[in-house]
This record gives sequence, structure tokens and C-alpha cells, in this order.
Amino acid sequence: MKKFNSFKNTHPIISIINNSLIKLPTPSSISFWWNMGSILGICLMVQIITGLLLTMHYTPHMDLAFFSINHIYRNTNMGWFTRTMHANGASMFFFFMYLHIGRNIYYNSYNLIMAWFSGIIILFILMATAFMGYVLPWGQMSFWGATVITNLFSVAPYIGNDIVQWIWGNFTISNATLNRFFMMHFLLPFILMMFIIIHLMLLHSTGSSNPISINYNMDKIPFHPYFTYKDMLGFILMFMLLLYLMIWNPYLLSDPDNFILANPMVTPVHIQPEWYFLFAYAILRSIPNKMGGVLALLMSILILMVKPFIFNKKTKGNQYYFMNKILFFNFMFTFFILTWLGACPVEYPYVTLSQFFTVSYFLFYFMDSYISFFWNKLLTN
Repeated sequence: MKKFNSFKNTHPIISIINNSLIKLPTPSSISFWWNMGSILGICLMVQIITGLLLTMHYTPHMDLAFFSINHIYRNTNMGWFTRTMHANGASMFFFFMYLHIGRNIYYNSYNLIMAWFSGIIILFILMATAFMGYVLPWGQMSFWGATVITNLFSVAPYIGNDIVQWIWGNFTISNATLNRFFMMHFLLPFILMMFIIIHLMLLHSTGSSNPISINYNMDKIPFHPYFTYKDMLGFILMFMLLLYLMIWNPYLLSDPDNFILANPMVTPVHIQPEWYFLFAYAILRSIPNKMGGVLALLMSILILMVKPFIFNKKTKGNQYYFMNKILFFNFMFTFFILTWLGACPVEYPYVTLSQFFTVSYFLFYFMDSYISFFWNKLLTN
């Protein structure tokens, strides 16, 4: 018994689990919105496990990839379950990721700068992983989506076309492209896992933020059992939502054109990415200049890095200001409208609306901090 207690107290793995999960000091006021990080961890585990099962039957060859997906659906044991869980699990991943980012913006959690920057890197890696995974079924939308997105690299001065051909591995999208996309789609989740560990280490070094924007150690309580049960409830709700989507309508979020074998000679009437990229796609299409559109596309994510530097610490807790609430919910509305516009054809009035809401999207990041500054100054005077 004495030896066991000594092992329990000194073993590094037990010590890490104890300090990072069981006795982790956590603000007592954090709400359900702080569950999104742990739910995202479960989403990653679901994607890795189902992805590994799918690789056992998938064939990364342009003549066989589409039919290997059909083989998984029709002939492998529970293949339909694994495939639909992986496809809809990606949607769950982005859904909770956007909720996680929205909560951080609303409650000013971006003040933990290193944790915030590592989170933005995680978002970029997740987007790259999802894009490459969307190409693998080798349907019409997979092929033409890959054509459109990879061609964006051609805007790079002097070497743009060389970069595109290097990505393709040929003079057009071919078998080499599919093979390297499969390899990267398999590798990136493990890189993502590494950055998530770094993200958690940076977060735990300072501690979580909280809704009332106070930072007192006396307010903190152990993570277990108070928040482990809350996290377990979040996991149950996430799996219920995922299973409901899989069983009720597993192809609700899929594009019908992707059930047609890729054909380089037939262009779909309307090329669009998955729903979680539509807001950025609408921003890309709203600018008539190709270079400008690509820069706006990148800035739609990179602008998140600006938030910590334009935030005034005197206005901490600006989620309580009336105008900031209006701005935030207007930003949410803008995000939803841009997502809808990304699925609309490139014609009037959708292009004009995209341009208007693109301006609204970028203005929020600057107006949120400055309005809270003037509002706080008005209240103090």
C-alpha cells in the first residue's frame, strides 16, 4: 500500500493528470460556453478514429477513389456509419469551433495572447485538413472545388503558377494531387493534436477566463467534480446531435454534385465549398480583383490576430455594454448572411449584398473595441 501511494504521488503521468484535469483551479463562474474546448477535443478523437477506419478501405487513386467510397458505404461492415460519422463529424467540429471563437470574442478571452494565437494556428490547420478531406471522395464538387481553391495560389507574383503546379504534382489536377492530399489529410490531424496540446499548456499556465472578467484565485475551485460532470453533459449533447443528423438525414450538409464521379470535361453550374467555408468564399467572391479577393479571404481569418492589440484593458468586460452587445449580435448575423451568400450564384443582388456584409464583417473587429472605450469613458465621466 505504501509503494502504491508513493507511485501515485510521484509518477509524472499521474501528476500531470492530477494537475491538469482533477485539481486544475477553475473560475467558479464559467458557464456552458466554456464547454466548447472539451467538446472540440472529443470531435478530434471521433475524426481520428473514424478516419483511421476509413483508410483501411479507401483507395487514393483517381480511377478508384470514388468507387472505394461506394464500397465503404455498401459492402463494409458498418461502413455507412463510419463514413457518415466522419463526414458529419467535420461539420460538428467546425460548428463548435465557431461557437468557441465567438465565445472568446464576446468575453474578451483573446487577452491570453499566446493561447489565442495558438488557437488561430489550430483553426488554419483544421481548415487545411477539412479542405483536403473534401477532395478525397473524388466527386464533381471535390474535383472542381480543389481546382478553384488551388488556383488561388496563382496570385503570388512571379512564382504563382509554379506553386500551383507544384501542389498539383502535374500540369493539372491528377492522381499525384489526390495522393498527396490523402497523405496530408492523414498527417495533419496528428500535427493538429500537437498544437492542441500546446494550446492547453498555454491556457493552463494562466488559467481560464470567466464571464464576469475577474481574476481572483479565491474565486477558483477544482475542475473535478464540478466541471467534469458539465463536460460529460456537453459530450452527450454533442453525440446526440451528431447521431440525430446521421440517422435522420446523413447527407443534409453534403452537396448533391459530389455523388457524381469527377469529370474534368463538365463544370458544375455552381461551384461551392462545404458550409463551414461559405462565409470566407462569399468574401472572396465579393471583390472583383483576384488578388484582392485572395487577400480578403486570408484576412477574414488573420484579422482575429488583431483583436488583442486593439483591446483597451480599461474596458475589460465590454460584453456588458449595450452597444457592444448589439455589435456582437450584428456580427453573428453578418456571419450567417455571408454563409448563405456563399451558396448563392454570382449575380445581382447576391454580389452587392456580399460586398456590403464583407465591410460589416471587417468593421466589427475595430468598432467593438473603440465603442467600448468611448462608452466606458462616458460612464466614468
